[in-house]
Amino acid sequence: MQPQLAADTLVDTLRNRVADQPQTTAYTFLIDGDSEGSCLTYSGLERLAQAIAAHLQLNTMPGDRVLLLYPSGLEFVAAFFGCLYAGVIAVPAYPPRQNHSLHRLQAIAADAQASLILTTATLQATMQHQFASVSEFASIPVVATDAIASIDSVGTHSETWQAPAIHADTLAFLQYTSGSTGTPKGVMISHGNLLHNLECIKQAFELTSASVSVTWLPSFHDMGLIDGILQPLYTGFLGVLMPPVSFLQRPLRWLQAISHYKATHCGGPNFGYDLCVHKILPGQRQSLDLSHWQSAYNGAEPVRRSTLERFTQAFAVCGFQSRCFYPCYGMAETTLIVAGGQVSADPVYAPVSTTALEQHRIETTVGETEGTTHLVGCGRSRLGMQLAIVDPDTLKRCPPDIVGEIWVAGASVAQGYWNRPEQTEQTFQAHLADTDLANTEAGAFLRTGDLGVIQNGELFVT
Repeated sequence: MQPQLAADTLVDTLRNRVADQPQTTAYTFLIDGDSEGSCLTYSGLERLAQAIAAHLQLNTMPGDRVLLLYPSGLEFVAAFFGCLYAGVIAVPAYPPRQNHSLHRLQAIAADAQASLILTTATLQATMQHQFASVSEFASIPVVATDAIASIDSVGTHSETWQAPAIHADTLAFLQYTSGSTGTPKGVMISHGNLLHNLECIKQAFELTSASVSVTWLPSFHDMGLIDGILQPLYTGFLGVLMPPVSFLQRPLRWLQAISHYKATHCGGPNFGYDLCVHKILPGQRQSLDLSHWQSAYNGAEPVRRSTLERFTQAFAVCGFQSRCFYPCYGMAETTLIVAGGQVSADPVYAPVSTTALEQHRIETTVGETEGTTHLVGCGRSRLGMQLAIVDPDTLKRCPPDIVGEIWVAGASVAQGYWNRPEQTEQTFQAHLADTDLANTEAGAFLRTGDLGVIQNGELFVT
């Protein structure tokens, strides 16, 4: 196991990897979820990042927002690090599709006041045509980073790169929330937030340089970006990426890749496991080896006991064990993870009265009593992160058997919402009414808007 190298920023992290293991493969991309396409070593990634950064340093100012619109692939990884290496703020978003509304993308571009759009040469012409009549994009140049990388094959651009003046408090990127309840909000994630959360994830999942991950999660989503792309680099293990559509069309591809690469750390939302159970036939399971899988994390939406049990039963023949399941809780406003359990421990379940739960009370039931809801434990917080269950009206802590709003404090909590001071104050600067501010370690809390309870130290999201 290699020691974690000291770093204040993600740029430091990659530079340390290059100095220590330049030719080690950092990422492999599966083009259609089946066949191996491009790969990137640490030194190869840095060369591309420096080339893109040099171009950005000539065409942007430090702190400018740059919109990243990429299909699945390693071009996105290079562009994201190119932004970090240039000292500009990356804004990952879903690339526009033919005959689909640009409303969400327009809202993001306008809110972030993007000065540049990065994409691939394949998408550049299409994008320029789509954007021609849209006011939010009319004055924003669209640049193909794979063309920059091609020109830089002799090293001309990367030689002009200058290390940016960045530190732990510098914003790394804006993570735009789903916007399902209104205009998308850009969560401000600093380098310090990222490194703290990446260390939380590393400790929670007991990751080492011998770990391997396979992810189908979108790169513009917090789980796909931070756990799928940044965590492998932070800890120093191989990250295998595949397009989300490859998984959605044929979930078997994900489990085949996990089997082939002997992956140890993979996961996704609850529905992904349901999809595997429903779409992968018994005869197809015979060739899979899932015995190396150590942490099958499940988060981003309600975790269901029935899903975990069905998946375990369906894939026990492949060597998958129930203790590999890792329910967890997190959100964009906390960078990613907030709480998680113990690796190699079975999931924690709490059978409770459905009627009492509807009244925001916890009453434990015994056996398979009718009217029982099975809550799934999402573990505990780590690295100084603090959790509180709070009455959203009185702002006082709830008793252990009362459901309340989940509040979070700690170094992974983001800096607020981009250009939204009132919403930032309401969401990120909450204080407990029953705590003396001078005597609390946490100070301000993030109000998650989610409800839950803590029982015997275990967080249950209700």
